[in-house]
Amino acid sequence: MSCQTVALGHGARRLHLSAAYRAKAKVSMSRFEPTSFVNYERLQSNVEIVRKRLNRPLTLSEKIVYGHLDDAHNQEIERGRTYLRLRPDRVAMQDATAQMAMLQFISSGLPKVAVPSTIHCDHLIEAQIGGAQDLARAKEINQEVYNFLSSAGAKYGVGFWKPGSGIIHQIILENYAYPGVMLIGTDSHTPNGGGLGAICIGVGGADAVDVMAGIPWELKCPKVIGVRLTGTLSGWTSPKDVILKVAGILTVKGGTGAIVEYHGPGVDSISCTGMATICNMGAEIGATTSVFPYNHRMRTYLEKTGRGQIAALADEYSDLLVPDEGCKYDQIIELNLDELKPHINGPFTPDLAHPVSKIGAMAEKNSWPLDVKVGLIGSCTNSSYEDMGRAASVAKQALDKGLKCKAQFTVTPGSEQIRATIERDGYSKILSAVGGVVLANACGPCIGQWDRRDVKKGEKNTIVTSFNRNFTARNDANPATHAFVTSPEIVTALAIAGTLNFNPETDYLTAPNGEKFKLVPPSGDELPARDFDPGQDTYQHPPADGSSLNVEVNPQSNRLQLLEPFDKWSGSDLENMVVLIKVKGKCTTDHISAAGPWLKFRGHLDNISNNMLIGAVNSENDAVNKIKNHLTGEYGGVPDVARHYKASGVSWVVVGDDNYGEGSSREHAALEPRHLGGRVIIVKSFARIHETNLKKQGLLPLTFSNPSDYDKIRPDDKISIRGLKTFTPGKPLTAVVKHSDGSEETLQLNHSFNETQIQWFQAGSALNRMKQLQH
Repeated sequence: MSCQTVALGHGARRLHLSAAYRAKAKVSMSRFEPTSFVNYERLQSNVEIVRKRLNRPLTLSEKIVYGHLDDAHNQEIERGRTYLRLRPDRVAMQDATAQMAMLQFISSGLPKVAVPSTIHCDHLIEAQIGGAQDLARAKEINQEVYNFLSSAGAKYGVGFWKPGSGIIHQIILENYAYPGVMLIGTDSHTPNGGGLGAICIGVGGADAVDVMAGIPWELKCPKVIGVRLTGTLSGWTSPKDVILKVAGILTVKGGTGAIVEYHGPGVDSISCTGMATICNMGAEIGATTSVFPYNHRMRTYLEKTGRGQIAALADEYSDLLVPDEGCKYDQIIELNLDELKPHINGPFTPDLAHPVSKIGAMAEKNSWPLDVKVGLIGSCTNSSYEDMGRAASVAKQALDKGLKCKAQFTVTPGSEQIRATIERDGYSKILSAVGGVVLANACGPCIGQWDRRDVKKGEKNTIVTSFNRNFTARNDANPATHAFVTSPEIVTALAIAGTLNFNPETDYLTAPNGEKFKLVPPSGDELPARDFDPGQDTYQHPPADGSSLNVEVNPQSNRLQLLEPFDKWSGSDLENMVVLIKVKGKCTTDHISAAGPWLKFRGHLDNISNNMLIGAVNSENDAVNKIKNHLTGEYGGVPDVARHYKASGVSWVVVGDDNYGEGSSREHAALEPRHLGGRVIIVKSFARIHETNLKKQGLLPLTFSNPSDYDKIRPDDKISIRGLKTFTPGKPLTAVVKHSDGSEETLQLNHSFNETQIQWFQAGSALNRMKQLQH
């Protein structure tokens, strides 16, 4: 038998991928780059070192995280306090974030990435007509960006998944995630890979550059929240309901600084892709990542996706891929799957949880529109073969009775492999027949890439999706759209019924002939009986040596712009900064750097900075994108006022509320304030990724020692930050706040900087510091 040998690392076992599988799959197995698989022997060695040092049993997440320590013998380890220096195995970037990540990597001056890395083209395809037409349009509109990413990948050794390949997280699950691997991705839903027993963590592009450069990557030692599952999923209850319920318990910030580790006898009733769904949406509770223990479901999925040899190796090291008996969690949540009911979360926030049986009454009570205008299934959270099969089983029941969807209905396959397989097996035909439009294998409406035309902006309406987040205006740029998140099968049922006031467990539908009937619970195969059809080969492997290749960026381009280094810290305290905006209430990265039409500028820092904080609510007047310019006395848009301050040599600060920067990993929310002259962001609390992104770009993310001090800041204050000459870990800084009436207040501000991060600030950015260390 002809084999391809893939190294697992120096001195590790070697893995053989058969030529027979490659031939059957019709795709190049070169996507499995050498050293792209974890060295289980090294992982085990590190775990044994740490277990002896800590003298206690370890959770699964601790095993994988500590197993990737740069220095297991000497690393200080304390959950929730110390910073770990880690060596991830792989990097993945979606096309919107990859532009800035690759621009940063180019400016680092390094010749080639040090770890296996991939780019995935999934964010820039707008849903408009249908899959084929939308993909063709995207390729034309984004040709310059795709060419840049393709050529940069080839030059620097990064694999390139072309437009139409599918959503980054589904591709990772099908190709790169496996038990025990540590992967970082420039997207907040990277934790999807936890469904295959992997530790996959969402980061900003600057973090990805560190890993691609071969520098140890820093992560605050996570706490571990245990979710113990008992019972069995059945009926209308799906894996999505597990995370919808957990989100209701923990809220959008309850998982911050922690890994959520699922365990218990209930785990075995969930499919591998179902576990991935649960882990994917863990981003909505602020979790660092989520993970499941290795089991037979994962083994079967690995075998079905051509990775049986990895499954055999994982079997051999299975003790390493489950929690130690007697390990301790920082918090435990008990969930009985026998009692769990179908849920639907929203509107406007993914943690507002309701049983489906009660959503109709809740909608009537709160004046949420009952009519469902659109049902949307798919997304990185719910686009597996099983998801599509269960949705199709609901749709077929309606079709058999002569019914179609009352609402509009869209279907997003997660990958080219899923699209090809559901087309072959008849699911696509059923979903189209019931009224569905099959969209491109891409993010589409989930991230605001949706040319929606059935309602006017400002028109109050309801949509239901199988997506992961539902912040105001997230999907269609309409702040009056009430978006609800649920499972694909519930979305399908509600799209058929056309109303939120429908519980498929108890309520009846009426066929055209007047017959009343009830939908039976959905069913769907976990994996295709005839194996997956890989569809078209959409992967471009980088050449062995790309050093002679060129990556061109047109200086006149409005889509791409080479980066200029940010200025260094002056060595002095920051004096008399103006308050650009005091933000009121929830402020996600969508508010700070909107997506949708702005995605096209993700590679052009100056152009995309025109969306900075245009969605944030100004506490002074409750208005959006209307702040006072304290140099002119006139009101203007946030980016315009910031540009005027910068041109006038005036530094500024942003003041914010709780969990500032929750949501997407987009680092543009940190790059833009730095580019437009911001120096400090002072809030009650930060979301993890955003706080790190701010540090990476040389900004000062600080928190009020007393959260009520937020109320003391006035829009026309001048703020000075003192103590920067003696800036040290654990030592608070001081803010001197000068009010316009001449009075002053002194506030204590906390920070989470360590020594390395302080050096980033002093150098002006992490990238500047990296360059200093090269000389």
